[in-house]
This record gives sequence, C-alpha cells and structure tokens, in this order.
Amino acid sequence: MHFKSLVVSGLAGFGTLISSGVVAQGADPFFKGKTINIVVGSSAGGGYDTYARLISRHMSRHLAGAPTVIVANMPGAGSNIAANYIYNVAPKDGTYIGAFYAGTPLEPLIGSTPVKHDPRKSQYLGSANNDVYICVGRKDYASATIDDIKQKPMILGSQHSSTSSDFPLILNEVFGTRFKLVFGYPGSREVGLSIEKKETDGACGFAWPSISVTNPGWFGEKGIMRVIAQTHPTGHDELNKAGIPNVYNFPMPPEDKALLDVFFSQMVFGRPYVLPPEVPAERVALMRRAFLATLADPELLGEAKKANLEVNPVSGDDVQALMAKVYAASPEIITRIKKALIPPS
Repeated sequence: MHFKSLVVSGLAGFGTLISSGVVAQGADPFFKGKTINIVVGSSAGGGYDTYARLISRHMSRHLAGAPTVIVANMPGAGSNIAANYIYNVAPKDGTYIGAFYAGTPLEPLIGSTPVKHDPRKSQYLGSANNDVYICVGRKDYASATIDDIKQKPMILGSQHSSTSSDFPLILNEVFGTRFKLVFGYPGSREVGLSIEKKETDGACGFAWPSISVTNPGWFGEKGIMRVIAQTHPTGHDELNKAGIPNVYNFPMPPEDKALLDVFFSQMVFGRPYVLPPEVPAERVALMRRAFLATLADPELLGEAKKANLEVNPVSGDDVQALMAKVYAASPEIITRIKKALIPPS
C-alpha cells in the first residue's frame, strides 16, 4: 500500500479549509465557565509542549462560551501514558484533549509497548503540523552522512516508543545504518541535553520546524550540530535548498519504499490532537472547526512567526481517514516494521 499520493492529495485541501475562515461560533453553551485541559505526552520545554501552549493561548476565542484552556504535561512511554489517560480516565465531554507524539497512534499497530488505547476509535481534532523529521549529530563527531553511519556506529539518545527510537531503527532496517540507541530520556529536551553533554552523539526523529527554534544555538556556521538527513517524502524547503539529503531519494527496492510509505505516514499527523471516543459527535465537529480556526487565527500566526514556529495544520477528518488507511496496511509490511522496531539487546 502506498500513501504518498494520499498525503499529497490530503494536504492539497488544507489551504482551502484554513483560508475559508471557518470559526466555531456555534450556540452550544457547554464550554461556558469550563476549563479545557490539553494533556501533552512529553515533558515541558520541547516542541510538542511549545505548540500545545501556543494553541492554548488562542483556542478559547474560537469556542462558544470562551472556556479557559490550560496545558499539563504527562510524559512517558512515548506519549502512551497520556494516551491511555485520555482514552480511559479523562472526562469524555471534550474538556480533555491529548497532544501526543506522532508515533503514538501507530503504537498498537507496529509498536511493542502494551497500551490501553485504540487509535482507530479515538477522535482526532487534527494535527498542528505536517512535519519534516531529521537526524542530527554533533559536528565534532566523525560520522557526517548516512553512508558514514553504515561503517561506524553512532550513539543516539532516545525514548522508548517514540520517533527518537523508531526512526533510527527503521533506517537501520532499510539502509543498514548502525545507529545504537540509549534509552531513558523523558523528552526531546533531555535528549538534546544528552547530546550537548556528549553523553550521546546525536538523535533521529526530531521535527525540524520545532528543533530549529527550541535549540537555536545548534545550527548554522557557529552551531554545534549538523543535520545528517531528512526523513520525509518531499523534505523541507529550507533544508532542500541547503542540500541536506533526503532518505526518500536514496536508491531502494520497491518493498523498502512501501515500508517507508507506511511508517512515515505518521509525519502527516506530526502533532496530533486527540479526543476520547465517547465525546459526542456534534461536539467533536465543533471542536474540529475551532481547532482549524485557532491555527488560522492571525494572532496565533503572528506569535508563531515571531517565534519561528511553522504552522501547517491537518484537519481532523483527514487525520481520521489517514489513520484508517494506515491500519489497513498489508500484514507483510506491518510484520517487517514491528520486527525492525525491536531494539537489539
């Protein structure tokens, strides 16, 4: 099953959705006087947390009743602790929203972490971004390219069941790289600190639009880090212009390309925002409109521009549809991905 065409066609309509000025101004008084809690499945200070706090400062204006919107952090198990909480424990009325890692919705399909949530039944508000993920390494480390890392191991900081572990393991499977993972870091901020302290050599599975902002001293002529490769069907304009290689352009057999199409489909829902299955359909529809309106809000976009944060939203309907497509992938591809994602002992 190939997903690139789905990704491209799905993204083509997002500009229309955003530019149409859809605003959730329904008469439903439910949210008046209430608090909406965005539960971020990672630690404070990282990219996922940064985007959630940006959204929290503007979403209230787009929901009837002008509720208070706050952010709480619940890191662990690749956002699956937060996902389990939203699915099983949090109120089912729309007052609790999960903000998870991109790979969290795929965990029951291709991961090894036992979870208590079913992403096929969850209801998606959408995604804040269609992200381009990268691999990075310290400039004082000898390996500068994917070909180098096929010859010499590179030690990466990572978290279980997250992009920082899954992405390098998939690259090991498809391209024969020798990434070796050190687990135990609760979030991208801590992974970054491990690189700066030279506990590790680099990381894969960072989103370029956020890591380039949250770690401004990393890149550029005087920075301590280099971008080794992109992992995205089309790449990021800035990185493409800089000549950063994209693994999608590497020679590979069709079966490897099909595997990448399935696994990296998660980049389309790079920052998913999720409601429990039991939230009433009418309220889900209202909140989906509010989510898109928030991400099209001129004040939010102005704040994002000042902070150099990219906003490239994906609608809840499109995320829901893509999730169904991913879960319909062939058993052969899923088996191979699952085997690749088992870290070597």
